Amino acid sequence: MEPIYFAHLTDIHINSPEKNDPLFGIDTTAKLRKAFEDIRGLKTKPSFILISGDLTQDGDLEDYRHLKRLIDEESAKAGIPVHVGLGNHDFRAPFREGYLEEAPSEESYYYSFIDRGLRIVMLNTQVPGTHDGRLDEAQLEWLRATLDEPAEQGSIVVLHHPVTVTPTALMDSHLLQNPEDLAEAISGRDVIGLLSGHIHFHNIGSLNGIPSCAATGVAFGLDPTAQNSMDFLDNCGYNLVAVKNGQIAVQPRYLPGDYRLVYEYDLHKLSAHA
Repeated sequence: MEPIYFAHLTDIHINSPEKNDPLFGIDTTAKLRKAFEDIRGLKTKPSFILISGDLTQDGDLEDYRHLKRLIDEESAKAGIPVHVGLGNHDFRAPFREGYLEEAPSEESYYYSFIDRGLRIVMLNTQVPGTHDGRLDEAQLEWLRATLDEPAEQGSIVVLHHPVTVTPTALMDSHLLQNPEDLAEAISGRDVIGLLSGHIHFHNIGSLNGIPSCAATGVAFGLDPTAQNSMDFLDNCGYNLVAVKNGQIAVQPRYLPGDYRLVYEYDLHKLSAHA
């Protein structure tokens, strides 16, 4: 079969322009437009685009309405469909009302779709009221049932919180809390890869032999070499993914930028000045 190419974006942290409240002085709407511009310039056109959560910074209704207009516009310009999932900065009721344009509810949001024989499973690792990530049993049961029938080109599971270790102990605290449950649910199935975000830098590992690839943020990045602080960087990137002969290949991509430090979150320094 012909290879399937798609783009994996994450952590776009959109704010409604009416707020005039840029994140760390960064225009996150402009950042997302630059990512789409880069995608439009690729020599091989992706079949679809995934965004794996933290769609907004604040999760307000107007943020999701703005995001809906923005995604619709950029998707039409690129001629590429866009599929989204939720992250810890997202809120279910305003997302359903503002982005999905349906009745607001706190119902969890997860689903799957198939493109040319490749199944994409978009999970929801939110723990409402926290920044933690966990898969509940109802969702795990749904995942097992979804994977019962193999897909022609295999399945890729997309979730916001990563499942494999990072370069620093500080960021390891931001991983999925129950990766063993996910590993059990996909064991012996047709899953060929895991894609995630949340940590704002490219990070590649494996879960029981299955490749697991986190992408850097579109809105901003974090320095993976900072051991005792979270150093926020003004950069932008995403992952290009290819599926060929039942295997996944991931190419991390950074957009040009100055990578300047925009904020340092250091608990020791903050407590010293308290």
